[in-house]
Amino acid sequence: MATDDTQPQWYILHTYSGYESMVKDSLLRLIENNNLGDSIVDVKIPTEQTIEEKANGKKKVVERKLLPCYVFIKMIYSNQIWYLVTNTRGVTGFVGPQGRPIPMKEEEIRKMRLEDYVADADFKAGDRVSIDNGPLEGFLGTIAQVNDEQQRAKVEIVMFGRKQEVEVEYIQMTKLSDTAVEIPAEEE
Repeated sequence: MATDDTQPQWYILHTYSGYESMVKDSLLRLIENNNLGDSIVDVKIPTEQTIEEKANGKKKVVERKLLPCYVFIKMIYSNQIWYLVTNTRGVTGFVGPQGRPIPMKEEEIRKMRLEDYVADADFKAGDRVSIDNGPLEGFLGTIAQVNDEQQRAKVEIVMFGRKQEVEVEYIQMTKLSDTAVEIPAEEE
């Protein structure tokens, strides 16, 4: 069902709960053992890092799966590859009609951050920005520090009447023009 059989595309695999890492490891072994590096290009489990506070008051950084029970695979679709992938332990099938894969759209790939997205962003310290998506959507702020390698910036925003420094990805923010609305000041 793939539209282009010569270019690898991203597909979604459904797995048993808790089997995501095992499926990824099994697929990587399958690629290595059967020399499928040209057919299966990448396997990913999208995760995010969150901070959890334990009962003793200590904070710990925890990596959580964004979509439990799903593994993303970039491959060139063929019946042989479909058979090998769907017969991997822990895989229940591809997401698509009758278990046949449908390639993901470009906007879905960007939204899930499956590929490194290189933004033509010229952010620098002191720039005023608007945060356009994510948990801080709608906030305005000033960039305090940029990290071009990770495509992230530390942005000072006013939250609950206080200045807070938050880390925001380039893709989540837009540079405001010099004539943009003034950012609210910290309340006394």
